[in-house]
Amino acid sequence: MIFLKRIIRAGWLNFVRNSTLSVATCFIIAMTIFLITSLFLLKDVTKFIIENLQEKVDVSVYFKEDAPEEGILQIKDEIAKIPEVKSVEYISRVEALDRFIQRYKNNPVVIESLNEVGNPLLSALNIKAWQANQYTAVTSFLENVPQKDLIEKVDYYQRKPVIDRIFSITAAINIIGISLFIILATIAVLVTFNQIRLSIYNSREEIGVQRLVGASNWFIRGPFLFQGVISGLFAAIATFFIFGLAVFLLSPKFAILFSGLNIFHSFLSGFWLFLLIQIFTGITLGVLSSIIAIRKYLEI
Repeated sequence: MIFLKRIIRAGWLNFVRNSTLSVATCFIIAMTIFLITSLFLLKDVTKFIIENLQEKVDVSVYFKEDAPEEGILQIKDEIAKIPEVKSVEYISRVEALDRFIQRYKNNPVVIESLNEVGNPLLSALNIKAWQANQYTAVTSFLENVPQKDLIEKVDYYQRKPVIDRIFSITAAINIIGISLFIILATIAVLVTFNQIRLSIYNSREEIGVQRLVGASNWFIRGPFLFQGVISGLFAAIATFFIFGLAVFLLSPKFAILFSGLNIFHSFLSGFWLFLLIQIFTGITLGVLSSIIAIRKYLEI
């Protein structure tokens, strides 16, 4: 215990002695921790947004004007059996017309044109898949159904850019987040590395005395390792409170943009996970940097 107490005391003195660089180190590590925690929270936000977008994306199958309702319902039953399909809704020509009128009831020009041409709408099946990438399988199935002669068109290819956009947005968010984390983590390691190197330089006389009196290698190395732990721990604690406050303040704004999304609730539900991630990331960055600096500049 005395050995450990002396290492902790020496590590704290090194941390305080280089206070300016210590603050800069904590700040960079805190930014890295903040980013990686944001990525974990962003997974829930992205999942919520993707699910909402997928709810709005569907594929419609339009049938020829003379297609019998029995044939359409047969296709509906066959599509419903596909594992990728979440739901299938049949909309008759009459129902499609009613929906169209309700949508444009305040537009007299559209209503007047509709009265002149009659009902130009076709019967349709609105198909929702479980995931956006499953619409390709649904479309392939429709191209091979026995009653495909009844089909006028499938609007998958018109909506495909929207579906692909969902995947590109998700992939871009993940790539940008991971790239920023790698960059900040590298900067954090370099800054902490320089902090430990400066501490070793400032303590060179003290280290020389310790060698002369027969101090063990770990007694000399220990304070510098603990200095890295202090930097990471302080950064993690500061980040946790700042991150929690930021999530609390931003939660109402996210709720306005995305109805039903409560990021503060997601933060509270993963409270201990976020805390552990931040502490683990901070201490790991601090200790890793210390080990690299000790191996390079502290010859025992």
